[in-house]
Amino acid sequence: MKKLGIIRCQQTEDMCPGTRDFTTAKEGTGSLAESGIGQCEVVGFVSCGGCPGKKAVTRAAMLKERGAEVIMLASCIGKGTPIGFPCPNKGLMVKAIKAKLGEDFPVLEYSHEASAKKC
Repeated sequence: MKKLGIIRCQQTEDMCPGTRDFTTAKEGTGSLAESGIGQCEVVGFVSCGGCPGKKAVTRAAMLKERGAEVIMLASCIGKGTPIGFPCPNKGLMVKAIKAKLGEDFPVLEYSHEASAKKC
């Protein structure tokens, strides 16, 4: 079982406790299933640090130092859950995280599918 670090949107943390992100990791569904990674143990759950998300890079490095083998951006960043507005800086965050951690380090761009269910 891989170790997973999750980065969430700071602007939605008062609307979403990350329940579906933790369930996604435990069950290995969503982007974890699509990527073939499967079930994971969460080693850290942090925010991006606020717009424009520059702190996501140092926070991803911190998660890796603490054992994360995969970084997953939560669906609040990648899909806009629960507010319906994906992060306009997602692409830059992914590119910068990969530059810092290595191009081969897995960085998933969302956790679960956006839906009417609670996040």
